[in-house]
Amino acid sequence: MSMLFSPLVIRNVILKNRIAMSPMCQYSAKDGYANDWHLVHLGSRAVGGAGLIIAEATAVVPEGRITPGDLGLWSDDHIAGLTRITSFIHRHGNVAGIQLAHAGRKASCAVPWEGGEQLDTDHGGWQTVAPSAIPFKDGERKPLMLNDEGISRVITGFRDAADRALTAGFRVVEIHSAHGYLLHEFLSPLSNHRTDEYGGSFENRTRLLLQVVRAVRSVWPADNPLFVRISATDWVEDGWTPEESVRLAGLLKDAGADLVDCSSGGNVSHAKIPAGPGYQVPFAEAVRKAGIMTGAVGMITTADQAEAILSAEQADLIIMGRELLRNPYFALQSAKAMGETVRWPDQYLRAR
Repeated sequence: MSMLFSPLVIRNVILKNRIAMSPMCQYSAKDGYANDWHLVHLGSRAVGGAGLIIAEATAVVPEGRITPGDLGLWSDDHIAGLTRITSFIHRHGNVAGIQLAHAGRKASCAVPWEGGEQLDTDHGGWQTVAPSAIPFKDGERKPLMLNDEGISRVITGFRDAADRALTAGFRVVEIHSAHGYLLHEFLSPLSNHRTDEYGGSFENRTRLLLQVVRAVRSVWPADNPLFVRISATDWVEDGWTPEESVRLAGLLKDAGADLVDCSSGGNVSHAKIPAGPGYQVPFAEAVRKAGIMTGAVGMITTADQAEAILSAEQADLIIMGRELLRNPYFALQSAKAMGETVRWPDQYLRAR
């Protein structure tokens, strides 16, 4: 059997293959509520055979949304719409996951097809927060520096959202600490200029993320996996580094994380990122050597490419984004091309 179509066991959850759908924002919710678009979007990838389907960055507090169209889990009222989705995914033999997020200083923006720029507070926007009062880019208003009360609200928000995710039926939760959003902002000295216990040293800059992981693990069952997405480098001098990511990985494992989803960049607008096929895979390989499972992401577009990454023990899971947008049935088609026998939905058997 190929590595790509071999099962992956994480705690008491079994993924039927090593293909995961990356959390990709759809900007299609209203007041945080999931709707038919989310059911069809996520459900079609489950029908298409990906072993793990991770719902998009889901805000743990209203001000943590990237845009007004983001999903939310800051209220019990959000649970019902998500339960409909997890039930569908699980009925088809796949595992439902969700990414919990707070956008920090990159919140309060228009949806991408309306320009994506920061929204004025008089036109649907809101006050953003961050570790320091430093805007993401020139021309944006300054975020409020989080005080102790605000930090406590963030930690509680992640914990309570994880509890609701469990009620909604998710079996994997991922904490978003990448792409320049709030938890990443605390990690990076480019965005964190604090002089208190949350700034300065590596230990201080990683404090909030570790507190969030522990808070989530306190309500997330021991049988269920906990992922953390990081940007393994800022791609900017004096920013967060791959070496710090490896060091962080051991701390995340001790705090209760099971897998590190290794992305990169996003914290400053001027970073020069050398994007190309598999360009982030070396980060997953380096972090994996710290003794924790990793997911490889970023311009992985073919089954052969994914198989090579797994066979070389560079990662344990292939987390695919744009390729699954282009082709929801990537897993079924790849299995056929590789000579693997996998279960197809009964409704689609005539096409196997």
